[in-house]
Amino acid sequence: MKLGVNIDHIATIREARKINEPDPLMALEILKEAGADQVTTHLREDRRHINDFDAKRIIESSFLPVNMECSINEEIIDIICNLKPFRATLVPEKREEVTTEGGLDLFKNEKRILNAIDKLHKNDIEVSLFIDPDFAQIKKAKEMKAEMIELHTGKYANLHLALFSNLNHTPNKIFKQMDRKTLKKELELEINLIKDASKLAKDLDLEVAAGHGLNYQNVTEIAKIPEITELNIGHSIIANAVFIGLKEAVIKMRELIN
Repeated sequence: MKLGVNIDHIATIREARKINEPDPLMALEILKEAGADQVTTHLREDRRHINDFDAKRIIESSFLPVNMECSINEEIIDIICNLKPFRATLVPEKREEVTTEGGLDLFKNEKRILNAIDKLHKNDIEVSLFIDPDFAQIKKAKEMKAEMIELHTGKYANLHLALFSNLNHTPNKIFKQMDRKTLKKELELEINLIKDASKLAKDLDLEVAAGHGLNYQNVTEIAKIPEITELNIGHSIIANAVFIGLKEAVIKMRELIN
């Protein structure tokens, strides 16, 4: 199973002071040495972390394939086409969100998504669609001729956090109305949904990735799903890198996935 490491939050730390360190570019050689298979970044419309300067240097300098997450905004798609990463992952994006809150709705934005896919393909860029583990969305992704889907694991990750961490005793408490019995049931349902969604996608000859909210505690269950061939993980790895270093943080995740 491939591991894509999202380095956005290296830039988040830099942007907290609006200076030039830490530089995301410095992560590239470390990721390669630590056994990562891919570099993932998200060029957001508001440039809250990775900016155009970062994106250009990363794509030009990385010995690993670069997966560039982006919205379907025409200006952003044009930038991605000029940069020519290995893959573009189309994601939903709202300015007010802290992080991506769900999968892309392929029906609601069909025309714009098709235009983006067509433009990316004409520039020899593979396309992945970041969607919820929803059967209708998966079938639509196949119809749209994407090479890959990335299943949004955010609900699974949040349920796991609520059940197996102290999150519900902090100001960031989630699922406030659920007791532990209900949380366990919902978690089991979500895992089974991701498994079934992965099987359907594989049957449709779509490559399957997964990501969002995956960490050292919850990644094993997702890594066991045979149809999933790639995980994209960022925040947890960068957060742990603060304490143990980036190379060790990637190695630790790589070992759990293996």
